[in-house]
Amino acid sequence: QVQVVQSGGGLVQSGGSLRLSCTASAFAVDSVGVGWFRQATGKEREGVACISKSDGSTYYTDPVKGRFTISRDTNKRTVYLQGNNLQREHTAVYYCAEDNPYRPSAERCSFLWGDYRHWGQGTQVTVSS
Repeated sequence: QVQVVQSGGGLVQSGGSLRLSCTASAFAVDSVGVGWFRQATGKEREGVACISKSDGSTYYTDPVKGRFTISRDTNKRTVYLQGNNLQREHTAVYYCAEDNPYRPSAERCSFLWGDYRHWGQGTQVTVSS
């Protein structure tokens, strides 16, 4: 059974930094794409960052460019999301997930949550002013 376990998150002051971790139990993080999404209260889930399986290319949605960094450690089967200079608008539940490697065009990760399977449990990030 595939498990995706998240850690990190919590309360951070405005302007602070946080690192989220996403560890996979049954797949190598360089053999699949991995994406990070977030969902704020009352809003739809939206993409944040993703890393492609083939060459490790990284992509970010416009609202987070320059503020978040996605990376992976293949030895630890872990993908990270580093957030810097966080502001209140970054408060949300953050999720990571495995990009379905069997979908069309799976070589490049996407920001369509329907392309993903095996989701992590979600982790709350709260930025206080």
